[in-house]
Amino acid sequence: MGEKILIIDDDLDTLRLVGLMLQRQGYQISAATNGQQGLDKAFEEDPDLILLDVMMPDMDGYEVTRRLRQNPSTIETPILMFTAKTQLDDKVIGFEVGANDYLTKPTHPTELQARVKSLLARMSEKRGRVVSAKDENHGYVIGVLGARGGLGTTTLAVNLAAGLHSRTKSEVIVAEMLPGQGALALDMGVANSKGLTDLLAISKLSEITRDRVRGSLVPHPSGLKFLLASDRPRDMHLINQTANYEAIVRTLTGLARFVVLDLGMGLQPFAEKILPFCDETLVILEGVPNTIIHTKALIDDISALGINRKSIKAVLNNRIRSDTQLPSSQVQTKLDHEIVSTLTPAPELFVQATRMQTPAMLCQPESLTARQISKLVDFVTEREALPK
Repeated sequence: MGEKILIIDDDLDTLRLVGLMLQRQGYQISAATNGQQGLDKAFEEDPDLILLDVMMPDMDGYEVTRRLRQNPSTIETPILMFTAKTQLDDKVIGFEVGANDYLTKPTHPTELQARVKSLLARMSEKRGRVVSAKDENHGYVIGVLGARGGLGTTTLAVNLAAGLHSRTKSEVIVAEMLPGQGALALDMGVANSKGLTDLLAISKLSEITRDRVRGSLVPHPSGLKFLLASDRPRDMHLINQTANYEAIVRTLTGLARFVVLDLGMGLQPFAEKILPFCDETLVILEGVPNTIIHTKALIDDISALGINRKSIKAVLNNRIRSDTQLPSSQVQTKLDHEIVSTLTPAPELFVQATRMQTPAMLCQPESLTARQISKLVDFVTEREALPK
């Protein structure tokens, strides 16, 4: 499917004619008839290019461009200003506020197509350089989620993070992503459990700054830093702030060598936006037939987002001692997906860890559970060391 182009113009004839012309070239077209609607669509749809009129009644194209450039999700989106204004000063203003190119109306369709193609090609080349270059400010992001609740996603996230910190002696952040369902504050004995909800409640994405996110992190004696979610159920409404989620995770990646995201249960709308940022996705399950079926469906859904199945790994967490739990080999066969780690039941250890308000693997570093987590740490650090 072709690149998506957002056209923002109050002239309906322009929207229709330009939209049809670009559709015939294979592009996906989205349209907005005023500046505010255009901003909303840009932040929600993440277009590959924005074709923007300058002369609009509610908010002119210059102001729209300024706001687009203040938002982390559109700061680099190519903007082609398309307007009847022909004065040199008008073009200079357009470039000063952040436009990439400028066309005056009327223009020949061939020229418009050429400018669009050139801008998209330059952006594609730039993104390619960014992906292939070694970015020292980009942490290794691990997303942890389960097909349903009660599988131990938070427990795995915090113990994996503790193992990574112990092994590498580097900065590691654990971020709870489900507002209203936070558990780490109580388990780890820390205050200020509203870091995530405060960030999600911000109305202007430009205010989700590096300093703001860093100030929302809570240090723990283990050496970890936490971005905590509230445990108040009423905060669940913030789960729909997908643009804020994306800005938060973008910022977190520049604050630590490893960022472990506790994504909770299922494939929430925010998770669909966040998972593409993850270098690894760990799907946790238990050896129960119904959970295996749900987990297999979850892996399929994650893969359908365009995420490489090779970056999705299963972790078998048998929390309860029971003859009904299937062995790892059978679970892997039924799941038809690789299991990279198996955690055996250790309920007494986790109770002790909660009492001591520390990750279980630090509570008893020589325990079987600690050794099992260490193998998962080996896997992650080896993957992080691979050439990007």
